[in-house]
Amino acid sequence: MKKFLIGVQPYTIREAMSVDYVGSIKKVAEIGYKGIELGPPPEGMTIAEQKSLLDGLGLKVVGTHAGFDTLDFEVDKIADYLEEINGEKFVTISMIFKSREDVLEKAEKMNKVGDQFRKRGITFLYHNHHWEFFKVDGEYVLDILLRETDPELVQTELDTYWIRRGGEDPVQYLRKLKNRAPLLHIKDMKAGGEEVSTGFGEGILDLKELFAQGVKEPFAEIGEGILDFKAIAGVAEEIGTKWLIVEQDESDRDPFESLKISYDNLVNLGLIES
Repeated sequence: MKKFLIGVQPYTIREAMSVDYVGSIKKVAEIGYKGIELGPPPEGMTIAEQKSLLDGLGLKVVGTHAGFDTLDFEVDKIADYLEEINGEKFVTISMIFKSREDVLEKAEKMNKVGDQFRKRGITFLYHNHHWEFFKVDGEYVLDILLRETDPELVQTELDTYWIRRGGEDPVQYLRKLKNRAPLLHIKDMKAGGEEVSTGFGEGILDLKELFAQGVKEPFAEIGEGILDFKAIAGVAEEIGTKWLIVEQDESDRDPFESLKISYDNLVNLGLIES
């Protein structure tokens, strides 16, 4: 089986990053990760200094996230950053959808933004959560979005946990994305977590109602939960995924310990180079 490049999404260690940016990045490299999704450096550090830090640690910027629920950002500024940092040329967004019409309108805008990034040599990606598995007229929001966006302009960085949280099997769902999923977010789900993963039926998203349910998301370290990462890696290889990106939104442990457990389990599964 293919051994993947392995990166980390630093949302996992967001609190530590806010206190000790450099030290946190060093800890990620010490665990063994080869890539990190990262944006421009904090105040007081230049991009050149950020690049020097990463180069010295053997870490590559895999790409950056442009924002949440917005398509209003400076394409050229993001592209300039990715060129200067000399990382992988990926930029990712996530969205919220209020109606079928909203999905269609945002898909059209995403195609336009994707074309702008393509002209700068950058691939524009969409990252899902569970709310894209609400149905409108019997169809998942995510399926509509995938159909209405041009694969040449909008690719994906889907998330194994959120697919399962939406009620679908990540292995089966990812098969839809051949040559459209260069990056894959991987996170696991605690045993029993599938009880909250029954899909959402008909109706469009109401975030206030969703969050009011007060469901504690059953995140787990890779290999410590119910998802089959051998099978996930197999389909990732089939569809052309290049990087696996570990993210764990919340942890019962110290987040760095969680990242190490996930990394070690991926090595033991034979899925990444140690």
